[in-house]
Amino acid sequence: MKRDLYIDFAKGLATLSIIFIHTAFWSGQFYIPAEVRVFSLVFDVALFYALSGITSGSNIEKTFYRLLKLQITYMIFVTFLFFMDYFFKIFGLNFFSLEWLQNFYSTFGSKYTINTISTFPQWENLGNWYLHQYTNADTFPVVMGSFWYLKVYFILTVFGVLILRFFPKHINWFIALCIALTLMFNIYPEIYPDGQVGYVAFYLAVFLIGNRMKGKKIPGKIIPVFYALVAVALIWMFWYYGSEIFYKINRNKFPPKIPYIIWAMFSLVTLFVFYNRLKISAESFVTYIGRNAIFFYFAQGISSSLVYFLVVPLKEQISWWILMVIIYVINVFLAFGISAVLKKVDNIGWNTLEILRKKTAIK
Repeated sequence: MKRDLYIDFAKGLATLSIIFIHTAFWSGQFYIPAEVRVFSLVFDVALFYALSGITSGSNIEKTFYRLLKLQITYMIFVTFLFFMDYFFKIFGLNFFSLEWLQNFYSTFGSKYTINTISTFPQWENLGNWYLHQYTNADTFPVVMGSFWYLKVYFILTVFGVLILRFFPKHINWFIALCIALTLMFNIYPEIYPDGQVGYVAFYLAVFLIGNRMKGKKIPGKIIPVFYALVAVALIWMFWYYGSEIFYKINRNKFPPKIPYIIWAMFSLVTLFVFYNRLKISAESFVTYIGRNAIFFYFAQGISSSLVYFLVVPLKEQISWWILMVIIYVINVFLAFGISAVLKKVDNIGWNTLEILRKKTAIK
């Protein structure tokens, strides 16, 4: 089957948007106005769940195999990250001092201040990462701060493929159930659950709606209606919650509550409007990013941590919007280079596992 370049293009743009979000909300907290940080959330992770729904089918074996490959790639990456973090600390302690390392980590803000640093590897952290408990990686704090997406992706993909396989005629009912649960959690916040329930309830609906859109095109006459509904929802949100809700969109993202859901509607409608309408006929920088989105997602956590060390000395020297553009461009190019390295690390990891498999196989 010919590859749909629109999917790669949309994933690429969504990945570039994630890099901008993490540029704005992490190191950007030091110099970017709150209004700009909020607007960066217009095109957010909901797009990835919708695109995953579009590209998913009911083949359980194929889906589970894909998830297994992703889990192994993830484990290779966090192992690499673990040793980079550990060796950097050993380097700092041996060639400089504990005070130097503490000053280094203070660049990330008071939240990441470290009192003691062990010279022994903290293997429990690596074990936690393998099992998707994202304890902080001190040297690269943005990495684990952005990994909540991956855990939700694993959970809803399993639920999604089971629904598609065993309940193909009840998909609309499951969408309605997810929407009803999301509304119930918002109307009665005292029962809003901890953990992943709130995330999965909303994003599974997005995933299933994406799957229902597979191969379809929104009629041109209906497009203005959808955008009008988005506009009405935004007007209602500001009327009901007050104008201050604008500055609380990010707080309503974890887990997704009504204000954030309304905020995300524009990007989802836009994704579906251009699906099967915008024809992408040639490969490009953006489609390359989309085709390698997982490695860019891993890489941007590292690059978004590194740019802190440019922001802190420059934030008082350059106008905020010029600095924002400079840091974002640098972040993208750093992510591009780091993703290439991570692909090689992944290849080495897989080859090593294959050698171990052959060496330990019972003949």
